[in-house]
Amino acid sequence: SGEDILIEERDENEVLYQTGIDREGNASEILVCSPGSHALNPAFDVTPASLISGIITEKGIIDANEESIARSTRPSMKR
Repeated sequence: SGEDILIEERDENEVLYQTGIDREGNASEILVCSPGSHALNPAFDVTPASLISGIITEKGIIDANEESIARSTRPSMKR
């Protein structure tokens, strides 16, 4: 279970504000929610294994089981 994993909380301003270029060509930060709003901004989540059917890798999508993961991490025999 993921209950013992400490999840980093990132700054809420990362989701409350966006930066873009205004009409004068200047970088500008704007509030994208109602004034006074607050947000939770976890750096990641813990997904139950039963909900994961595949893992996206640089080699493609592999099945989310020990055999497929082990096979995908073995050194390649190609020359």
